[in-house]
Amino acid sequence: MTDSESAQKPQKFAAPRGTADVLPDDWPYWRFVRDTAERVCEAFGYRRIDTPVFEHAGVFLRTSGAGTDIVEKEVYLFEDRGGDRLALRPEGTANVMRAYIEHGMSSLPQPTRLYYIAQNFRYDRPQAGRYRQHTQLGVEAVGDADALLDAEVIDILRTFFMELGLRDYTIKLNTIGDPACRPAYIEALRSYYRPLLPQVCEDCRGRFEKNPLRLLDCKEERCQPAIAGAPRLHDYLCQDCRDHFQRLRDCLAALDISYVIDEHLVRGLDYYTRTVFEFHPAVEGAQSSMGSGGRYDGLVELLGGPPTPGVGFGSGFERLILNLKRQEAAVPADPDPALFIALVAAEAAPLALRLADRVRSEGLQAVVGSPGRSLKTLLRHADQKRASYVAIIGRKELESGEVTLRAMLDHTERSVAVEDVADIVRP
Repeated sequence: MTDSESAQKPQKFAAPRGTADVLPDDWPYWRFVRDTAERVCEAFGYRRIDTPVFEHAGVFLRTSGAGTDIVEKEVYLFEDRGGDRLALRPEGTANVMRAYIEHGMSSLPQPTRLYYIAQNFRYDRPQAGRYRQHTQLGVEAVGDADALLDAEVIDILRTFFMELGLRDYTIKLNTIGDPACRPAYIEALRSYYRPLLPQVCEDCRGRFEKNPLRLLDCKEERCQPAIAGAPRLHDYLCQDCRDHFQRLRDCLAALDISYVIDEHLVRGLDYYTRTVFEFHPAVEGAQSSMGSGGRYDGLVELLGGPPTPGVGFGSGFERLILNLKRQEAAVPADPDPALFIALVAAEAAPLALRLADRVRSEGLQAVVGSPGRSLKTLLRHADQKRASYVAIIGRKELESGEVTLRAMLDHTERSVAVEDVADIVRP
């Protein structure tokens, strides 16, 4: 084969690594998760917001923090033809806060309660239920510093999982202090880790300089002894942070929400303050969070807005669907068509199309079979579609103006006027 012939040979493509096609058989799960998310969020008084899939890169690079994986490894950056440096959305909170500032939402009654269902993009190592392009439910409550809001967003996530039928998970909870008390802890953490640097992983040596709190979040086995002996962050909390955490615990107790305190839980983004939490299923390992979030009282300021507290969470659809399948949870199936139209005679196509249009106008589903196939093949296709009825249209039906209507349950047949079909096939 010559180079010219090779160049003309069609190339077979596959989906890029870290992405996945959502096939028709999976859509009942996606629809169920989406519809449940919208219903639960709106029941708590949260309103939908959508933001662009790409933003000015600074929206994410300025807010995520030095040394975080998003800034150093994961964000998809590009320059457009106008010379603007842009980024595909790696997470949802920062760009929602950009919209909060840009559209003057601080003038609304506070807190402003928002939710979104959005696709995010991260150049990350693909893992179970986590892709480089993934879909996330996000909730943000902005403009109120009370721990009652922290409890509310945790309750939304718990209710969401309960409505989905997910079970056997653990809520991990922690407080990581605020700019008033955290610096003293960071200094103590650095002093502790400095002589241990030769023993920890390369990533942790980088975190020591850029983002020392993330040292506690390392999953490498060689780093676990250092983490176990590290100073306790809770010993350095100021009284305001202690009071906030206790109020959160009181609110969770009022809601009968159980949790475990994990003092090594810090989350991966620098904008978090005080409350952080994660929901972990019992069947997976360290990278198994089904939903996570926390408080970010300084984020709006980082984007040029006034001091504004906020709290929220994100929960990935792909990982939720993976857990639904593992638990064999029941999800609503796609509706079966009320009518399959077996077009036996090609010249009867206009009659078949009119019938399908009439049935659909009554809010029912109708599928028109392709002409040129045998009646046996068309009936087999209708059975695979789980249609309740089959309207057979051949030359005889075209001449009479009526269709032969076959009930798939008992295989009985009768002639029916076109205008009466919808009333008969209606469930």
